[in-house]
Amino acid sequence: MRKLIADLRADQHWGQGRKLHSIFFGGGTPSLFSGAAIGDILNAAEQIIGFEQDIEITLEANPGTFEQQKFADFISAGVNRLSIGIQSFDNSHLQHLGRIHDGGQALAAIATAKSAGFDNVNIDLMHGLPQQSLQQAKTDIELAIDHGAQHISWYQLTIEPNTEFYSKPPSLPNDDRLADIQQAGMELLEANGFKQYEVSAYARNGQTSRHNINYWQFGDYLGIGAGAHGKITLPQQNMVIRTSKTRQPDNYLARQESVIAQHNAIELDQMAVEFMMNGLRLKNGVPTELLAQRTGLDPSGIAPQVAELQSQKLMVSGEQSYCTTDLGYRFLNKVLESF
Repeated sequence: MRKLIADLRADQHWGQGRKLHSIFFGGGTPSLFSGAAIGDILNAAEQIIGFEQDIEITLEANPGTFEQQKFADFISAGVNRLSIGIQSFDNSHLQHLGRIHDGGQALAAIATAKSAGFDNVNIDLMHGLPQQSLQQAKTDIELAIDHGAQHISWYQLTIEPNTEFYSKPPSLPNDDRLADIQQAGMELLEANGFKQYEVSAYARNGQTSRHNINYWQFGDYLGIGAGAHGKITLPQQNMVIRTSKTRQPDNYLARQESVIAQHNAIELDQMAVEFMMNGLRLKNGVPTELLAQRTGLDPSGIAPQVAELQSQKLMVSGEQSYCTTDLGYRFLNKVLESF
């Protein structure tokens, strides 16, 4: 905890006088912290940088019984949004994923979060799991909805290098079933009042994630902790940089000086595609004015690509935002290749 606070203090100049409008405790298992420790970190952050009045503070938690016992403490510490990594309510799928909780604990975690006072709860769910049927995928969504989730992050399982699944690939649903699951899941979410506002994010009652929207709108953020990444705009230098911290926890804790491992400027020829890779993930796109504000680029530089994509019916015509059509959203990678 002390190292995190020292890390934040060392990075406060990157804030350039701005207050924090969101905080996200994630990456690893931040819910292993006690509520008191989370409170100490938040108090330090408010003193060092300052909070906007309506700050969103999210903490990732696993559904295990031990962590559920802390939910009320997290509320008391100032956390106002909980993100629970459930992935599935199906015990066989949880076992395939190597998760240590079961479906009953997952349902209990949602109930505990609500009884503790959280009215803004995100549920992480995966689809395209080994041997998953269409009905099983729908059941996961139905259970999350029936138990009061207001935000669902619903994303397809991907096989990452250096994982057990990568070395021993499981039997995954074929492309036709994946397409059926995707279509049926989206229809089910929409029928229950959930609006898709990002590729894998669905919210009802307006409870979108402010923190994640900042990422997708190419906003600035500080990365605090071992392996954390940040993105900072330096307008006077006409530069955007990415920071990264020492990855190994023991090295991070042992360093006496700044824990920034490196910071690198985003190359100008990569700036447009970086901006679009984030902004076009949003269902309603990203305001055109943010291109110049957050990259320093002149919009005329990408006007030919935008016009061509509009002629192909892959981007919406208009001057207020960069936004894909429904077709472009389905083939987002093709759209991004143009930049």
